[in-house]
Amino acid sequence: MIVGGPVTLANVATVLEEGRRHLDEGVRVIDLSEVTEIDSSLLAALLAWLRHARAKDAELGFTHLPESLQTIARLYGADALLPTSIRS
Repeated sequence: MIVGGPVTLANVATVLEEGRRHLDEGVRVIDLSEVTEIDSSLLAALLAWLRHARAKDAELGFTHLPESLQTIARLYGADALLPTSIRS
């Protein structure tokens, strides 16, 4: 699954639900290379997707995490919650 465009508080609920549908269909990698704008709600979505996948005993990976997202994760102390495979 490729996530594109802005992911902010204004649209994160829609992005989150779309991601859950894709996870239920078997998607196991989420590519963030086309994300254009973020706030901390993207981090919340990633963590929610990880919980969703783990609840189904599925692995989930992320690619192309924006540097700004990695910074937010470090600031909130949440970077340790993200599997090392998703850090770029």
